Amino acid sequence: MNEKMTQEQRLDYLVEEFKTDSVQYKNLQTPVDTEGKRRILRSLMNIRMPRRMPERVLEVQDEYLKGRADEKGIVQLNDIPVIKDGMSIWQGDITRLAVDAIVNAANSQMLGCFVPMHTCIDNCIHTFAGVQLRAECARRMQQLRILYGNDYEQPTAMPMLTEAYNLPAGKVIHIVGPIVDAQLTPELEKELADCYWNVLEMCALNNLKSVAFCCISTGVFHFPNARAAEIAVRTVKEWLSAHPGTMDRVIFNVFKEEDRAYYEAELR
Repeated sequence: MNEKMTQEQRLDYLVEEFKTDSVQYKNLQTPVDTEGKRRILRSLMNIRMPRRMPERVLEVQDEYLKGRADEKGIVQLNDIPVIKDGMSIWQGDITRLAVDAIVNAANSQMLGCFVPMHTCIDNCIHTFAGVQLRAECARRMQQLRILYGNDYEQPTAMPMLTEAYNLPAGKVIHIVGPIVDAQLTPELEKELADCYWNVLEMCALNNLKSVAFCCISTGVFHFPNARAAEIAVRTVKEWLSAHPGTMDRVIFNVFKEEDRAYYEAELR
């Protein structure tokens, strides 16, 4: 039945269902234009706390998000050239990559970004994966709080593996990077290196042969971009050297021209 709906019909249906689900915004006026409807839907998904959603709504959401992925264009591993020793740089939206795993720069609550339409990678990944991703993260965190107490938060550099749901990637690896509040310290640099090392260890443990890293801890976590790129490339090189043949490809995903230039310099 869902296949008979157009993307526009799915969008209209989902906007109304998510409005009703939110209660607070059930009487929100729906824009008439497609982009306006997309913004409303994404915003309602962003603010939604993890809880049950009717199966019918999830089915339509999944069809809609798969259609959006096709519209944006899915990037296959073969589309990304190798620069050096199994490492690549790819500039663009990480949610387009059909690799074994993509890396999400998460926060210690591990529930995604709740700020409507925020442009951070955490928001983008949760939006285009669908509401099931936040629900899985919430279940995982609840299990950890049963073990470690109600105040448990995910430690820095400890990865969490989840399904990717409606993303082209196979899995999502969520990692909390170090936050630079004042000045950069050797301890913070070590924590960032641990993020890259531990993600690759998780890939090896789960037979994930290709992974795309985002620029962990840059942006709102204030890690200097150039130094972050240097640590990322150095750590990945060291891990690959210590584990020959384990990974088919490691991709450094960048969004800004500035970061692309830093990674290109490191991979010369």
